[in-house]
Amino acid sequence: MTPLRVKILGVGCARCRELEREVRAVVRERGLAVEVVRVEDFFEIMRYRLLATPGLVVNEQVVCAGRMPSRSEIVAWLTGGNE
Repeated sequence: MTPLRVKILGVGCARCRELEREVRAVVRERGLAVEVVRVEDFFEIMRYRLLATPGLVVNEQVVCAGRMPSRSEIVAWLTGGNE
């Protein structure tokens, strides 16, 4: 099984750091095989056509942008809704 690749898109603001902490906490707590990458390069972020950050990308699909998702949303995106 290929691990999920998750990208946190943002230029380092407080909400972007909070999203990264939450995603990493879910990965750790659930023992998930997930690669978490922080993307701060403005031009790389623009490739995803976000209007606002933070952004959360799971396997190259934007699942959330411009807001802080709930813990349950993060769990659902990282587990495919299987929990």
